Amino acid sequence: MTQITIKIESFGAIERLLPAHLSLTCLAQQSIAEVLLQVADQFPESFGMLERCACAIGEDIVPRQTALMQDSTVVLLSPVAGG
Repeated sequence: MTQITIKIESFGAIERLLPAHLSLTCLAQQSIAEVLLQVADQFPESFGMLERCACAIGEDIVPRQTALMQDSTVVLLSPVAGG
């Protein structure tokens, strides 16, 4: 299996819980959900917030079941309150 590098960018409340320049090496075809479990293992205090974040690649919000096939940047967007 091919190894790929996933960069994690975070915005909002999750940004305070993760390092600014976070990247992980994983196997191609892993899902975003599996990558986020690796992040939660490394940064346990982020687990609750990770579960509530939306995930995006580029301009598109993507489901956590999305398989990552190549080096990618996954953007985590914290939920916002207000109205």
